[in-house]
Amino acid sequence: MTGEVGIDGAGVCAVLVTAPDMEVAESLGTRLVEEGRAACANLLPGMVSLYRWEGDLQRDDEVLLILKSTLPAAEALRARVVELHPYEVPEVLVLPVGGGHPPYLAWVRNQVGA
Repeated sequence: MTGEVGIDGAGVCAVLVTAPDMEVAESLGTRLVEEGRAACANLLPGMVSLYRWEGDLQRDDEVLLILKSTLPAAEALRARVVELHPYEVPEVLVLPVGGGHPPYLAWVRNQVGA
């Protein structure tokens, strides 16, 4: 089964978090992986975000973090991101994984302890 794609993500999730720059993104990702709240963090620089804040259109260069974790750990991960993040209202989106490479999904669950 090592070459197959599992239909069931078995409790794994991807958590999207935006950060103002690479330094903040790397600090967040490192801390969350070290604490065992995320199995890994991918940092994608060069993202431009357009959004309305307090009635004004904003344009910001940001870095996107993609954190891999588990659904049982997602609430604690979300709370920790909010605690560590410099934004007043940080983006934290928890996306359940519908499937994937079974050994990778098992590795994520093992790293997060769930």
